[in-house]
Amino acid sequence: MEEIVYFKNLEGETLAGTLHLPAQPAPEGVIFGHCFTCSRHTSILRDTATKLAERGIASLRFDFSGNGQSGGDFINTAYTRHIREMTQAQRFLSDRGISRFGLAGHSMGAAVSILAGSRMETVDGICAFSGRLGGLDPEGGFTSEQISELRETGRVAFQSRGRRLELPGAFFEDAARYDILQTIASLAPPLLIVHGDRDEIIPVWNARAAKARNDRATLEIIAGADHMYGDAALRDKVAALAADWFRKCFDGPR
Repeated sequence: MEEIVYFKNLEGETLAGTLHLPAQPAPEGVIFGHCFTCSRHTSILRDTATKLAERGIASLRFDFSGNGQSGGDFINTAYTRHIREMTQAQRFLSDRGISRFGLAGHSMGAAVSILAGSRMETVDGICAFSGRLGGLDPEGGFTSEQISELRETGRVAFQSRGRRLELPGAFFEDAARYDILQTIASLAPPLLIVHGDRDEIIPVWNARAAKARNDRATLEIIAGADHMYGDAALRDKVAALAADWFRKCFDGPR
């Protein structure tokens, strides 16, 4: 069963989500974070949530503030803000009877999930789909002309998914606060790293660099998969792999 839900972030903005519930009530739930400028409707998140429900696990896909159907302005996008929003999502699920949690995210959402999970006390597992885990490097996705604009004006404008968007210098300063590789090295919850070997946005070496910093992590390189897991058969395989991994995490000792 799917249900459209809403909850507030710490700024009082309304965040929109889709709650997936299994046929029988369960104490386990996974929270999903989406990619940069995306929404909760990204196919790999939707399909994994469906597989989780089939395995008796609830999940919540939600739109970060300034994205999708959530309130807020995109210009306020920041890792710190989205980490706090994942924490609010955990509290929302707790109020719905969920007592054990997993986190998962795609691309930017993968890094947010790891950073959030490192700060939460009750996380049984974290799954990172196609994350920039070798270093956040937020300037890496912009042209030299855009970086010059950022240096000169304090903000950068760009087009993404049919939207004209802007980011201020504060976004890049916020990202610089986080050492994702160090966080991965000291991460307590089990970590599943999934990456396509044909990822055209974030090179696969990011996944290998993350695995090198945490020998307890599970690394799955998906042959033929691109950044968005556009091949439906491969996406189904990845979704099932992640859902099975979470089932094992929840079934194992705490």
